[in-house]
Amino acid sequence: MEVKEYLQNAEDSMQLAVEYLDDTLSHIRAGKASARLLDGIRVDYYGSQAPISNVANVSVPDARTIAITPWEKSMFKEIEKAIINSELGITPENNGEVIRLSIPPLTEDRRKQLVKQSKAEAENAKVSVRNARREAIEGLKKEIKQGLSEDVEKDAEAQVQKIHDKYMKKIDTIFAEKEKEILTV
Repeated sequence: MEVKEYLQNAEDSMQLAVEYLDDTLSHIRAGKASARLLDGIRVDYYGSQAPISNVANVSVPDARTIAITPWEKSMFKEIEKAIINSELGITPENNGEVIRLSIPPLTEDRRKQLVKQSKAEAENAKVSVRNARREAIEGLKKEIKQGLSEDVEKDAEAQVQKIHDKYMKKIDTIFAEKEKEILTV
């Protein structure tokens, strides 16, 4: 494999780790209403599992409320059941036309828990980035046996380290933003 391929593969893996972290942290509730909180919840829709957004209109009328308007009356009970059984920890209110989720303000303990959970997710992303760096460096070392010069390998290793540092900084920034969002009362 060419040196550029190792660098590109490492960078692609690191980018995926950062994107996954960003997506995961967006599902952690920070006291504000967001339609993305419902992304992981599936409802039984005629025998198959579907996301809530596929069977209802999901809107956020204000900072503390999520409104769900099912397209079919038969889906009210299914959506409510899915929300109650999820890890969201919010009881839905149903007025016959709209299901409302009131997002309660977070307690100090819950904020600390969420920061801890976010930090663990950030650490997982960092491990993925480190693994991508390690795999690239191991691949480059194998290329020396295939005839790659040691100088080129050392330069490539330095480039891998630069890419690694860039993504570690991105992870720290994303975590710091999420931590600030969670701790802001």
